[in-house]
Amino acid sequence: MARRPIIAGNWKLHKLTDEATSLTEDIKIKLMDLNKDLLPIVVLCPTFTSLNAVNKSLELGKGIYMGAQDCFYKETGAYTGEVSVPMLKDLGVTYVIIGHSERRQYFAETNETVNLKAKAVIANGITPIICCGESLEQREAGVTDEHIATQIREALVDISAEDIAKSVFAYEPIWAIGTGKTCDSQEANRVIKMIRSVIAEVSTQDAANQARILYGGSVKASTIEEQMSMSDIDGALVGGASLEAEGFVGIITGCMKARV
Repeated sequence: MARRPIIAGNWKLHKLTDEATSLTEDIKIKLMDLNKDLLPIVVLCPTFTSLNAVNKSLELGKGIYMGAQDCFYKETGAYTGEVSVPMLKDLGVTYVIIGHSERRQYFAETNETVNLKAKAVIANGITPIICCGESLEQREAGVTDEHIATQIREALVDISAEDIAKSVFAYEPIWAIGTGKTCDSQEANRVIKMIRSVIAEVSTQDAANQARILYGGSVKASTIEEQMSMSDIDGALVGGASLEAEGFVGIITGCMKARV
């Protein structure tokens, strides 16, 4: 079945409010003349402090959506510094990245908290982008598939097949994030097919066929067309290359070329 691709830009800890607004406007302008029938879903994920400004900029931006880089799984309470899903929804967020490798590495994110966040996001009618991936040490030890399968199984505990079908997943080989290294397209596709088989195992084959799985890891305009020609890669979670409009739109147009 045809799955509409998603190109999501994760701006990480970059861009003050004026810079985020300027980048959003630049991306909007560059997308205006592109073929809307081939355009992937475009998601911009700024910092929490820029969400409101970016949302206002996107009000007239058809086909561009706003995502958050993280969330907390409780709606209210004595949780200083956290941001709940209803708060994100209130600002116009429609996607939330969950379990990014940097959240796992630096902020003690676990498979259990990924599951709690995914449930909170889904309960509020927002789409989770559930991340998984292996370190260089895990890849060299030959445990890539086992490690990622465990991440997926534990992230999806007690989530219905219907909700899984609407969810987005992102495979991000940690050793390829911000390093300039890119996982070979065929190997990335192999891992993503494995992820799809695990999704089918914990839900249904139909849900697995509908769920979109992105590749993330030093994605560039020069690599996206080949990646998107693979059978199971449904788009990209873009880091550094999303911080500049021309390069990010180049990834989007490369995705479109692969769909022709």
